[in-house]
Amino acid sequence: MSIPDTTPDAKVPMKIKLAFGFGAIAYGIKDNGFSVFLLIFYNQVIGLPADLVGLAVMIALIIDAFIDPVIGHLSDRTNSSWGRRHPWIYASIIPVGLSWFLLWHPPEWSQTGILVFLTLSAILVRSAIAMNEVPSIAMLPELTADYHERTDVIRYRFLFGWVGGLIILWLAYAVFLAPTPEQPKGLLRREGYDAYAWTGVIMMCTAVFVAAVGTHKRMAKRPERLPPKRPLGEELKAIAGTLNNKAFLTLMAAGIFAYANQGLNFATSTYMQNYVWEFPRLAFAAWPVSLLLGVVLAFFVAPIASRRFGKKRAAAFFAFAAVIFFLTPYILRYLELFPVNGDPITLPLFFALMTISTGLGICPMILVGSMLADVIEDSEMKTGQREEGLFFAGNLFMQKCVTGIGTFAAGSLITAVGFPQHAVPGQVDPAVIERLVLAFICLTGFFVICSVLIFLRFPLGEADHEERLRILAGQKPS
Repeated sequence: MSIPDTTPDAKVPMKIKLAFGFGAIAYGIKDNGFSVFLLIFYNQVIGLPADLVGLAVMIALIIDAFIDPVIGHLSDRTNSSWGRRHPWIYASIIPVGLSWFLLWHPPEWSQTGILVFLTLSAILVRSAIAMNEVPSIAMLPELTADYHERTDVIRYRFLFGWVGGLIILWLAYAVFLAPTPEQPKGLLRREGYDAYAWTGVIMMCTAVFVAAVGTHKRMAKRPERLPPKRPLGEELKAIAGTLNNKAFLTLMAAGIFAYANQGLNFATSTYMQNYVWEFPRLAFAAWPVSLLLGVVLAFFVAPIASRRFGKKRAAAFFAFAAVIFFLTPYILRYLELFPVNGDPITLPLFFALMTISTGLGICPMILVGSMLADVIEDSEMKTGQREEGLFFAGNLFMQKCVTGIGTFAAGSLITAVGFPQHAVPGQVDPAVIERLVLAFICLTGFFVICSVLIFLRFPLGEADHEERLRILAGQKPS
């Protein structure tokens, strides 16, 4: 395996940072589709009950997520002239495009048939993305061992991932799903989802290919050493032993609540903007732009806060601050203190709060990715092996399972409050809207508070990271 540069000023070239980040566009588009449009597409357009859509996505994600550790484990042991990661990345290009197309083109089957189709196609999409995402993100610890440079590098992956998702989100609201005289309810235009799917195919395949080529020269080299191969039983024990790392388990526990909250928020966002706030068409086109400003804010703020306060404290603070800004309009709305729908100040005030919340909320995600890279050396100290793919696959495993739970919670929430199918904005019973807002506030607050408390228990910091690097390099402890 390649050994990262451990010198204090080890900087990754900008072209490598850009290429490393560019591949995340595929992951961002996938997340956008699953989180924002999948529920409303299969519920309001195809006619599958919301709780069944949430159930299908949760089952698919949990089943598919078991594939991720296998991909990570195998990529750690891949021995080719193109290195450990690139064979997997190149091989994922066609499956990514094909599975994404299938997801948005369900056949005209019975309700049970569509439920099975959704479950299987969701598994295919997630598995194909994992073939790219797990090996790609596992390159981070190999690119640099510098504590702060890792944050600088991984922020590009979050930047491009969010930009890719927001670009296709803007295209969906402003072009593909915009109202027409024939179909004034643009979000219910099935042909719009066809254009959305094809655009996603092109963007995702292009992103994976460009990222693979851009990092090929630096990373696609035959590994110098590989983890040992063992019988299946011993391999499974070794995997369990490696993942039974206190720092890793702490991050995963915090992530369980953070990503459950993200799944809940994204899956309900269209319902909230359409039926709670009754925003006009212009708002849906402007929404991605507002979120993009938040992404840019996080891109610059996260590394500064990491250097000043340390990764875990910064992550905990940002998570808490983000939920304060996020819930403010909903709490004030429930208390009847927020400007009413249609008031000129409602839309810009809501967008301003969401922009700040988005920026603050992305910062912990960037920092978690950087902290996870630091876990690699901690594990190497204890096991004698570097298994980047396995750890990052474990993280992706958690994200998939928990985002599925969040999506399931959203579908269950919508059903539990009695939200009607084929609802018309402005014509939903106010009591239903009130129940939806209150339940949403309680769930979101619970998820984030739990995440913050666990973040503060992360055991690794900058000083002990540098000490581990010295020991691994064969130097005496200081």
